[in-house]
Amino acid sequence: MSTSRERVAAALALDRADRPPVSAWGHTYDREWAVDSLVESTVAGARRFGFDFVKLQIRATCFAEAFGARWRPSGSAQAEPVLERAGGTSVEDWRRIAGGPTASEPLELQVEVIRRVVEELGPDLPCLQTVFSPGMVAWYLTGRDTALLLRLVRDAPDLLRAGMAQIALALASFTQDSLAAGAAGVFYAVNPLADAALVAPSDYATWFLPHDRTAIEPASEGWFNMLHLCGPRIDVGLVERLPTECVNWSAHDEGNPSLAEMRDRFGRAVAGGLHRRTPIVTGTPEQVRAEALAALEATGGRGHLLTPGCSVSPWPAAPPANVEAMVGAAGVSRPLA
Repeated sequence: MSTSRERVAAALALDRADRPPVSAWGHTYDREWAVDSLVESTVAGARRFGFDFVKLQIRATCFAEAFGARWRPSGSAQAEPVLERAGGTSVEDWRRIAGGPTASEPLELQVEVIRRVVEELGPDLPCLQTVFSPGMVAWYLTGRDTALLLRLVRDAPDLLRAGMAQIALALASFTQDSLAAGAAGVFYAVNPLADAALVAPSDYATWFLPHDRTAIEPASEGWFNMLHLCGPRIDVGLVERLPTECVNWSAHDEGNPSLAEMRDRFGRAVAGGLHRRTPIVTGTPEQVRAEALAALEATGGRGHLLTPGCSVSPWPAAPPANVEAMVGAAGVSRPLA
């Protein structure tokens, strides 16, 4: 029987071991505000379901918090943090952001989480640190107001370029620290700017891609890096421009390629096959198993990591039996107790 690490390595080599590797992830918002609770829930989920790798689901706001944004806990496992101050909605804000991070603790805590998760799970179960692209962090800093972000980029390009350069350097340092803490690589997320209907690929190459390259460069020291392109109509050219060992996206979203199409076109391993909500949250185990088996049949399981195409939403509402059905479809006889 192969180890989880061997299954992942085989998939990255566009092959398969005894079975395809499998994992899933999603936010449990009330557990993400303290190191102990996030480590505990992450490790417990990996062990319960028998995942072959962990994509660390850190507090999504932490990167923007490092540059002056502020949220407070919602008090609910399923509700996002409550925005108190976006931190990047004006030219004056971006002059401050261009000066560099204002708080180190939000990122330091996430490095400590990956360190402890790796220590708990051991070297044979790879763990990925989540890293947002500079453009995605800028989006959070505008209060996730895409129109405002694109207007600032057009109206104050030099200032936004300087600000995102500082964000990229902070992300590069975060990546280095996470790898030193034991991460196998990063889950590099581009959202919502991967939508080619929202930002033309030529504009993305001008405004955002140079900062992506700065942020992701240290990840080359890892062996298992996953590019996540979020949303519909993804710019598949980013797969070549931001080289990683694996690509994750929702093949279910409008205008997106299938798993086999992406794998065969770019010669990269692919992660996905399940919709992030239906049926894994709202359906039955039988429906989940059918969806997973159909995805594996379409790729032959070769170069395929069986996962959702995005964060399971909402993760706390996903019935354990549905997650077990996904894992079982990959060939696991029974999840760990």
